[in-house]
Amino acid sequence: GLLTRLQTSAPTVRTLPSSKSFSQNIPSCLWKLGRLNHVAIAVPDLEKAQCLYRDVLGAQVSETVALPEHGVYTVFVELGNTKLELLHPLGEKSPISSFLQKNKTGGMHHICIEVDDIKAAMTELKKKQIRILSEEPKIGAHGKPVIFLHPKDCHGVLVELEQA
Repeated sequence: GLLTRLQTSAPTVRTLPSSKSFSQNIPSCLWKLGRLNHVAIAVPDLEKAQCLYRDVLGAQVSETVALPEHGVYTVFVELGNTKLELLHPLGEKSPISSFLQKNKTGGMHHICIEVDDIKAAMTELKKKQIRILSEEPKIGAHGKPVIFLHPKDCHGVLVELEQA
């Protein structure tokens, strides 16, 4: 009856290869990808977003910091294992302004991953045909060098790499 049908229709469980064999397929690099530093969210109203995370969700929220070189105001929300970066436009040429014109209520803008050697990462990524959106790293919100990788080369995701 029912038990027989459940036993015969149970899905097959597939396992991933062991991490040892998986890592053997990855070519060695002169640089290492590190931990997720933050996920950035573009917001049309920075004060309302700060209130949501601080007052409603109870998170620790930083003060607003202006980054004129990047055309943004930033606020960091501490999550324990990572952070959220709230982004709001600073000036008319802000990349966040154009993002918010297409996404009126805001949304995920980019992810930031740490690397141990940003210059080596840039050299190797260029060799692998990954476009970098600046010729040289800029100093990011954490006071460390950052670069952005073209989203079309990263499966639709804007990726920021930050020197650890």
